[in-house]
Amino acid sequence: MDSCLRRNDKKMNRINQKLQEDKKLLSIYFTAGYPNINDTATIIQDLEKNGVDMIEIGLPFSDPLADGPTIQASSTQALKNGMTTEVLFEQLKDIRKSVSIPLIIMGYFNPMFQYGVDAFCKKCQEIGIDGLIIPDLPVDVYHEKYQTIFEKHGLINVFLITPQTSDERIHYIDSISNGFIYMVSSASTTGAKVGFGEEQTQYFERIGNMNLKNPQIVGFGISNNQTFTQATQYAKGAIIGSAFVKHVTNEGISNINHFISSILNHE
Repeated sequence: MDSCLRRNDKKMNRINQKLQEDKKLLSIYFTAGYPNINDTATIIQDLEKNGVDMIEIGLPFSDPLADGPTIQASSTQALKNGMTTEVLFEQLKDIRKSVSIPLIIMGYFNPMFQYGVDAFCKKCQEIGIDGLIIPDLPVDVYHEKYQTIFEKHGLINVFLITPQTSDERIHYIDSISNGFIYMVSSASTTGAKVGFGEEQTQYFERIGNMNLKNPQIVGFGISNNQTFTQATQYAKGAIIGSAFVKHVTNEGISNINHFISSILNHE
């Protein structure tokens, strides 16, 4: 049955397939090449094995505007370790032999532009990347200049909205999106929070009531079962970044199962 479904759906992006599942999704962000240069594929395989639904692979950049101190520090170390776009592509070239969940590269536009946008997207398609998150690529620039390139290579581009994004802008983003919308929980940089307050809850409700065609996944400030449960009450899923990066900083990559179990409350 599964293989039959896969054959019929082979043109459907893995992100869209995952979004159709009747469950709340957990997406994990980590920085490629951190804590050690060759940890990338191992982390991806372990995350899938422990029940994660999607993975954001952070391509480190020297000037990461949207990232908080934890992820910035991991990017700095990954760059020192020797992580580059070329190294990441090399590390991921066989990843689809062992991993089937959606993989998204999150990075800044400059390295992609330097590589060549078409060449970058083509390489992503070859190795089985499903989407990109590029915080500093304006939605209108993407729409005018790059959307056809992304779509030609089967890539979903995921846009971020914040509590300050106007309804008009959100509808525009929704109209040119074909996966999910990354709903930033607050107007700050990334980082773990204790819980969400009234203001954030109202924001989640407001977006939920807009009847957007693309589901939303909440990011920034999710670090434990409580914040994961709160965020997914109003959205399709949640993304955890800083808390996971902190975990591998402190524990290494051998206890990933404990971290994921604590979020999904399997313990």
